[in-house]
Amino acid sequence: MKQILTFIFFIATAPIVFSQGADECNIKYNLFKGEYKAKKYDEAFTNWMWCMDNCPKLSVNIYKYGVVIAKHKFKNASAAEKETAKELVKRVYMQRLDHFPADKPKVFSDMATFMAANGASEEKVFELLQQAFEIDPTAMSGKNILRYFDGVMSRNKDTDPQLVFDTYDEVIEGVELKRNSYFKKVDAINAKDSLTLSAKDKKNRKIYQQNLKALMQIESGLDSRLSSISTCENLIPLNKKNFDAHKADPVWLRRAVSRMYNKECTDDPFYDTLVEAYVKADPSPQASVFYAGILMKNGETTKANEYFKQAVEQEPNPYKKSGYLLKVAQNQMKKGRKSEARSYCYEALKYAPSNGRAYLLIASMYASSANSCGTDVVSKRMVYVAAVNKAVKAKSVDPSVSGIANKYIKAYSANMPSKKDLFVAGIPSGSSHKIGCWINETVRVP
Repeated sequence: MKQILTFIFFIATAPIVFSQGADECNIKYNLFKGEYKAKKYDEAFTNWMWCMDNCPKLSVNIYKYGVVIAKHKFKNASAAEKETAKELVKRVYMQRLDHFPADKPKVFSDMATFMAANGASEEKVFELLQQAFEIDPTAMSGKNILRYFDGVMSRNKDTDPQLVFDTYDEVIEGVELKRNSYFKKVDAINAKDSLTLSAKDKKNRKIYQQNLKALMQIESGLDSRLSSISTCENLIPLNKKNFDAHKADPVWLRRAVSRMYNKECTDDPFYDTLVEAYVKADPSPQASVFYAGILMKNGETTKANEYFKQAVEQEPNPYKKSGYLLKVAQNQMKKGRKSEARSYCYEALKYAPSNGRAYLLIASMYASSANSCGTDVVSKRMVYVAAVNKAVKAKSVDPSVSGIANKYIKAYSANMPSKKDLFVAGIPSGSSHKIGCWINETVRVP
């Protein structure tokens, strides 16, 4: 889709010799590695440079550790030495690309970060990011994904909006894959006895949760950037324009349908046309979920439920199952079937216990039912206690949604019964309160 760009640097350095014996390479490598781990970067420099010149394929650590040593040199260089030190950092990146090409996307991304911070033009930085993106967007840092997307959007939003949407979709699909992999790891740790969790498990869980939070921030950042052009007014004519050329392309159809669904453009008749073409091109579980949504919208509830059930049964990945069930819950909510929607949320949680979005959906449905599930001030406001509880639960199982959960908690907490409300009603704090209506849940009085 995009043309791969090359970016060649002139590296000023002495001729490189590759004829040294393995023993000497290992000795020099271990010497510089020991000094590196002791953070004696100046002392490590000579042996590290020897390895760079003579044993470039010995270990990727020559470059992982070496870039830290080179940046230390650059940071402490005098004005006269600065340019030479900068070229050394570039050389580390470029030599790693030559000898460990599997690391290309991360190296291009890291190199772009260094170049951007040290006077490179916007175009040169963009070229590096584009090379990283072409290979594997998920290997890029979150900041660089957003920086690259900004570059794509500024260059193409008026002339080629489809390219902007395609870039967004590629990133989001990669983010979803990574999210599912981290959810799986977190759930595996949470399934263990909490009293016997090892320090390593706790450390890894924290890392996975931090990564999930970072992925959520990337997604939010992309959504906010795309919001100016991702409207029904823009999406519908764009999809109509490209439909004939892509009506048998399952990838294009899946993305077009997803965009219109996420932007709530589903009332337009063309959305149904897209979904029907998607089901024909790719009779997959995901297509079945979207088709069931159309059936639900048209009042064919029984048939819709058959498609929902079929989609979940056919999907082997439990995290995708969870996502489909959450989509079903959203469709049920839009039809006003909140109790059924909640059931689907809990079903989604069976397959992915750390899917905090399911709890957030329940929280929002609870809050929207306050007036209908209470008969007086206190009983109505107690519904918000239940909503807060679900938002707190979402945050506890899935820290990646903590930003949204905190907004819910703040908003719903402001509507909980006050001390005065409870005093007037004669209800003691800490007592149990049964919420009726479809919620049918007991909570503790604040």
